[in-house]
Amino acid sequence: MDVAAERKTALVTGAATGIGRAIVVSLAAGGYDVAVNYSRSESEARETERLARESGAVRTGVIKADVSQESDVIAMVDQVDRLFEGRLDLLVNNAGVTSDVPPSKFDTMTIEDFDRVFAVNVRGTFLVCKHASRLLKPMPSATIVNTASIVGLRPGPQPLPYSASKAAIISMTRTLAGALGPTIRVNAVAPGWLEGDWMERTLGENYEKLMARRAGQTPLKRNARVEDVGAAVLTLATQLLFTSGQTVVIDGGYSFVS
Repeated sequence: MDVAAERKTALVTGAATGIGRAIVVSLAAGGYDVAVNYSRSESEARETERLARESGAVRTGVIKADVSQESDVIAMVDQVDRLFEGRLDLLVNNAGVTSDVPPSKFDTMTIEDFDRVFAVNVRGTFLVCKHASRLLKPMPSATIVNTASIVGLRPGPQPLPYSASKAAIISMTRTLAGALGPTIRVNAVAPGWLEGDWMERTLGENYEKLMARRAGQTPLKRNARVEDVGAAVLTLATQLLFTSGQTVVIDGGYSFVS
């Protein structure tokens, strides 16, 4: 029996580190072969690939592409097509960037900084969905999962274009669920405050204090981890087969009780 042929396949964008890496590892352990997209950090993307193979993936690939550029996206999808011999069961749009400008100083932000966030986060999600859909549509249970954020649903400390871009992804998720159903299910995950580098950069020297306070105010008494996001993506792809157009909040219940 061809082991690879029995495994489902996935493309995860922005998968070199952090949430993307955790999603790749979770999918590999859950029976998927995975294409790892990155834009800058090849060595870290190779490490993600190694972890995927260690977790059970048989066919893997590392693909450099800037998802905000249509030519890059077309080339990436062509590589996925060759890697998985025309099969793609799951697309995870995780590639994203932010700004260094806090929301209270939004009026100091340059147009270029604002546009860069939307180009990657929103246009990138659109472009990858646009071109990967040709591989997803023939599959019997194809799925798209987009990485949003809790700040796409309620205010937070993230820069204005980041929050706005995540709100746009939530809206896009709902629209695509209608446009691509019943062939392809489309959902999103919205992590809350995540332990690790991303929130360290956002909160700066107040990271430890503010994260501890947030954990204490959360019903499950801790903050989200990247592994929680990976588990949610795998569950949406493999278990919640009658769920589409939804945004799953991963924050231990904080946003619903505070």
